[in-house]
Amino acid sequence: MDIEKLRQSWKRGSEFLGVRYAILGGAMSWLSEHHLVSAISEAGGFGVLASGNMPPELLRQEIRRTREKTDKPFGVNLITLNPELPELIQVVVDEGVKFCVLAGGLPKADAIGALKDAGIKVILFAPSLPLAKRLARSADALVIEGHEAGGHVGPVCTGILAQEILPALDKVPIFVAGGISNGNMVAQMVGLGAAGCQLGTRFVCAEECIAHENFKKSFLRANARDAVVTAQFDQALPVIPVRALANKGTQEFNALQLALIKKVKAEEIPRDDAILELEKFWVGALKRAAIDGDVAHGSVMAGQSVGMVKSIQPVAEIIQELVGPIEAVLEA
Repeated sequence: MDIEKLRQSWKRGSEFLGVRYAILGGAMSWLSEHHLVSAISEAGGFGVLASGNMPPELLRQEIRRTREKTDKPFGVNLITLNPELPELIQVVVDEGVKFCVLAGGLPKADAIGALKDAGIKVILFAPSLPLAKRLARSADALVIEGHEAGGHVGPVCTGILAQEILPALDKVPIFVAGGISNGNMVAQMVGLGAAGCQLGTRFVCAEECIAHENFKKSFLRANARDAVVTAQFDQALPVIPVRALANKGTQEFNALQLALIKKVKAEEIPRDDAILELEKFWVGALKRAAIDGDVAHGSVMAGQSVGMVKSIQPVAEIIQELVGPIEAVLEA
């Protein structure tokens, strides 16, 4: 491993985020709220609020509650498909948030422009090298997330994305996500040139995470192969695959998808409305499992790294495990 490259990459990510450790908390709807986000930032990482389907005023409250618990940097994740995106962006601007992650599709230029005009650093997701090069023209940083991740996922695994993109693009800091669970993998990604890593699944079983006890127990019992992606049945209704622990909720999603395909083909409903209906399903199904504890019928979104989550720990302890190998190398 090139120690100097490791040092410079790690420093680049930490300085960009303004934190001690370039470890981002993945924005998990319902779970990445002020308790978990502030705990990650307080532990030296970078917490990210998940706006999900929050109305603007609820997002404003979450930003303020987070600030009450930490004075460290954190960001806000906004979903580009959200019909209230302009209003949510205005909340982020009004509240003086310094970082915004745009996810869930390619953001429009006016959304990026509104954030950058307010001096907000914009972080975008890039699923391929050509798109990464394009997005780097307007983004301040990128996240490349592999197929192993939980929730909505792209088609390419983390290892391939890292090998393809990191050596070819140095214009902006690039953070790697998907299937990362321990400090050795963080060190390997940073050694390849990543500015840091983003993790979601590992933080579900943090003490500070508000996930229901049943949800956390599902993670502790699961193996990597239990976290599977949903299928797309027809090109008439394109859907982004979602990785979650297989259960009856997965079957309910499949039934809904088939019903909506029939409606789209019969021109009873516009395709965009059908896609939005599927997204609403996931929002509700995730709450049903993560908050209400119905892990049989709700959506237990988890990455394949779930098989390496073995205990419930404080966030600070998780962070130290993730940065330990890098810190040891740099100190030596």
